[in-house]
Amino acid sequence: MRRRLILAAALLPWGLLGACATKPGPQGRSETHFDPKYLVKTDIDRVVDTSREQVMEGLLRIADKLYRRNPREWKKAGLADREAALARLGRYRDEAPPELAGRREGPAALQAFSPDYAGDRIQALLYGLLTMVDAAYEHKDEFFVLDSLDEQKLYNCARNMEIAVWKLAAARSDSGEPLLLANELDGGSRNLSFEREFGRVIGLLDFMSKVVADKNGRTITRVTHSLATSLFLPVGLLK
Repeated sequence: MRRRLILAAALLPWGLLGACATKPGPQGRSETHFDPKYLVKTDIDRVVDTSREQVMEGLLRIADKLYRRNPREWKKAGLADREAALARLGRYRDEAPPELAGRREGPAALQAFSPDYAGDRIQALLYGLLTMVDAAYEHKDEFFVLDSLDEQKLYNCARNMEIAVWKLAAARSDSGEPLLLANELDGGSRNLSFEREFGRVIGLLDFMSKVVADKNGRTITRVTHSLATSLFLPVGLLK
């Protein structure tokens, strides 16, 4: 029996082997469990799943860092603490901030850098970026063999992260104060953790745009933009 099982496993495609998992069963016996969803999942689908998860987690880490440095922002909404603000961001699909008046993606993120905006700037920025990434991944949490992505949306999303990094560093109030405290470069206090986390997110999006372009047999249209004057590039509205 054991020999037949080994032979059967050797003849299985790698994708089917990935669908099997051996776990301890009753009385210490090993049991093999099979997840049928992996029959319709390719290796690329699993890479897409992981990249999306990592990008979203990276953006929420950036939100956490920003709220730590700018507690006044979550206090504007009368929230109990930073954790409540992060939990609110985690509901970005179901809970659109009323103060953004229906804005999503780039238009929402831009509100964070408007001197006249009275709402939570971190919520505006990260709600915009989260909905932007969600659109780039076609509003899906999990991908299967028949699902497809647009490499240009992923590429534009990566460039928008670069714009967000620049605006975080450059946006000032009328009195010359930063609208949001992020990186520090003063004297011995050198903190570039925001740029590092954004760099990781940008790298993941660029990697996925190349993988998808190769899979689709298409070429990405490279965009030249001035960070100082640029609006966020279209993602969800890209045709």
